[in-house]
Amino acid sequence: MIGWLGGAYLWVKAAHIIFVIFWMAGLFLLPRYLVHHQEALGTAEAVKWQEREAKLKQMILGPSIGIVWLLGLALAVNAGLIDGAPGLGWLHAKLALVFALSGYHGWALGYAKKLAKGETLIPTRTLRMLGEVPALAVILIVVLVVVKPF
Repeated sequence: MIGWLGGAYLWVKAAHIIFVIFWMAGLFLLPRYLVHHQEALGTAEAVKWQEREAKLKQMILGPSIGIVWLLGLALAVNAGLIDGAPGLGWLHAKLALVFALSGYHGWALGYAKKLAKGETLIPTRTLRMLGEVPALAVILIVVLVVVKPF
């Protein structure tokens, strides 16, 4: 599947996978940070969690999501997404999950901002359970990409 990327295809694919790993690492960490931040509200430790969240956003989450989308879209176009190539149902499903995961990313960053203001809207137990969303999404995405069931 060389397509328009030519000889760069495997390099783009490798870089995409690397930055997906970085993004997922950040998305696995951020919800745990949010739980600790929420539990620490009203203490000096809450400020430290806010600083940690900001560093995670700036150093890992922000750059990696941008690069994942850029490289991922290049790979999707290379696969024939825009040309209407047949057999890409798996790619459409993957993109839908990545959109949802990107929305989750935005929600988590928004919740971090609310915690910084001292607002809590979600019980800690529910927040812990929401932290598993990235893992479930990754499982589905990897199955779609490797198995290509449709």
